[in-house]
Amino acid sequence: MGAPRVVVLDHGSGNLRSAQRALERLGADVTVTADRAEAEAADGLVLPGVGAYAACMSALRAVDGPRLVGRRLAGGRPVLGICVGMQVLFGAGEEHGVRTGGFGEWPGVVERLDAPVLPHMGWNTVTAGAGSVLFAGVEDAAFYFVHSYAARRFELTVEEPFRAPVVTWAEHGERFVAAVENGPLTATQFHPEKSGDAGATLLENWLETLT
Repeated sequence: MGAPRVVVLDHGSGNLRSAQRALERLGADVTVTADRAEAEAADGLVLPGVGAYAACMSALRAVDGPRLVGRRLAGGRPVLGICVGMQVLFGAGEEHGVRTGGFGEWPGVVERLDAPVLPHMGWNTVTAGAGSVLFAGVEDAAFYFVHSYAARRFELTVEEPFRAPVVTWAEHGERFVAAVENGPLTATQFHPEKSGDAGATLLENWLETLT
């Protein structure tokens, strides 16, 4: 079997190339593009994002990101959101009193953390959710965060026979969602591509779900 084909969605985000390089080091065939056909056909799609929620959503809408992600998920095709690329998967984000609608894949609002120091910048451990595939082998590792906003609750529940999402938490001033594994939709608030060996293991775990 050949290398997994991954598209990093190009919407002008600043961390596109670092995500590309991290995945290529693990043997993935990575393309950075906004081409919808390529993004739909890839084994995995990475949705990166940095900066303000509203600006990121505007850029993603410009490349038809919400529809693209929706089409992939409807077909059970994996998507990985990173940092603001995770935040936009929720229903909305609120910054400076302005609420911006998100992808709505998960209910809830991304809000400013109640913490003594912001942004939350640096290494932090997480509490991996039971049954996590993403954190296999790195449950006790630290990952690199850079953010001031996060989802402080995870409100999506499912009934049997569907598998409940696996939610991983971290703390900075208060508890917040650090990662979610929800069928083909996976996301991390931290930057695995900047998290050294632990981040590489996590990305490798994700790539293994593509095959």
